[in-house]
Order: sequence, then structure tokens, then C-alpha cells
Amino acid sequence: MSGNGYRLGLYEKAMPESMTLDEKLRCGKACGFDYLELSIDESDGKLARLDWSADGRKALRELTFEADMPIVSICLSGHRRFPLGSADPAKEARALEIAEKAVALAADLGIRLIQLAGYDVYYEPSDEGTRARFAENLRRATDFAALYGVMLGFETMETEFMNTCAKAMEHVGTVRSPYLGLYPDTGNLTNSGADVRADLACARGHIFAAHLKETRPGVFREVPFGEGHTEFPMVIKELWEQGVGLFVGELWYDGVSEPYVYIREANKFLREQFMKAGGL
Repeated sequence: MSGNGYRLGLYEKAMPESMTLDEKLRCGKACGFDYLELSIDESDGKLARLDWSADGRKALRELTFEADMPIVSICLSGHRRFPLGSADPAKEARALEIAEKAVALAADLGIRLIQLAGYDVYYEPSDEGTRARFAENLRRATDFAALYGVMLGFETMETEFMNTCAKAMEHVGTVRSPYLGLYPDTGNLTNSGADVRADLACARGHIFAAHLKETRPGVFREVPFGEGHTEFPMVIKELWEQGVGLFVGELWYDGVSEPYVYIREANKFLREQFMKAGGL
């Protein structure tokens, strides 16, 4: 616990891919973060994590205790490649399998929260059929998550399908499960053109955590902190007043910096934003 009324996690991809998970845990801890967010993206290597053995899962849990650095959440972006609404039956089946395996992995690792990508499809056209399949498979995935007590939180995305909390809440309101809510990306939300504070407010009581990410108009990734237009103090204050306690610094390793210096600078910037939000 940070001792400041919130916990600040670190996105795994903020560190070099060459680092082991043990090294990443220790780096995040040494640089002042409170926990790590595990990545399961669309790459074969990250998707293979869903099939870690029981011994591998046990070993990773032990590493988190040894490093005094828990893994609290999973960023599950693998559905970009295998979307829940896909018109390809094989991809649709794989998407549901990914969701269920991620839930089981989370339960085994003691992880409480999965950030779910808000895409019906990504690499194929969106239509009435993709939206219907997404809605049906979302319900099935949520029912499965409920069996394990793992929460699924929608990320607000860079595409029109779910780029605001208001759009995500339509699905939350339809499924009506305590295990489905929101995990907004504040950078993507800033780029949506919505009134960010009002949009976050419309999801009050349904937001589990938030990504703190920098963006510029039309640029959604790899914008250095302080060089974009995300209003961090405002979004932090709004979310904290709603009772949200989990925040993750979402950034990507730049490929050239010394990792510990890079991560410490990110931590310093984000902690300053919490101070600006009211001394949290």
C-alpha cells in the first residue's frame, strides 16, 4: 500500500522485453511503484502465458512475495487479434477461450482484476453481427469470471465502438453483473472528444481502476508523460472522489533509456500528478 489513499501500478511494457518477470517485479518495486500489471497481448509469446503450468504459476506467485511486489491486474489485449465478436467461428471460439483462460490464470495468481479491451472486432469490419456476437460472448465471459470472483473492467479504446465510459456503460447495464465494470484509459478518453470529467462521472460506482496514459490529438501510444494533453490531476481527482483506489501508469519502454532511470522518472511524474490533484 502506498500509504497515500491509492495504489499506483506499473504496466509491464514500461520495461524492456528482455527483462525476466522477476527482474520486472524488482525494477517496479525499486522505482517506487506499488504493484505490477501483467500484459497478455496478441503476440504468441504473451498468449502462451495463458497455458503456464501449475508449477509456473506457483513460482510466479512466490516471486511476487520475494520481491514484495504483487501483480494486481492483467491487461488483456489479446482480444484485438482474436475478438469476441469475430465473424470467423475459429477466432470467436479462441476469443472465448482466451477470456476463460485469463480468468483462471488470474485466480491462480491471486489477481483480482482483468482489463478487457472494448473491441467487438479490430482487424475486420464491425457490423450488427459482430456487435451481437460480442454481446453474447461478453455475457458468457462475465458469467465465467463470476465463478472465480475475478472482475472484468472495460478499457475505453481508440475506436468508436467503445471510446467513452458512456458507451461502455451500455454493455455494463445490459449484462448487469457485479463482475463487469469499467477500467478506463484516461488518455484514450481524452482523445475521444468527450467531456472527460462528465464521462467518468456517468460511470460512478462501476469503475474498478484506471490507466493513466499520456496522449496527443490522434496519437494514442508512446507519448512521453508531460508532452501530451491528458489532464492527469483532473481525472485523478474525479476518480479518487468516486472511490477508485487503483491506478496504473501506462507507458512503453522507449528502447534506449536506462530502465531504472526511465521508470523512476515516470513514477516521479505520476506521483506529482496525485499531489496536484489534492495532495493524495
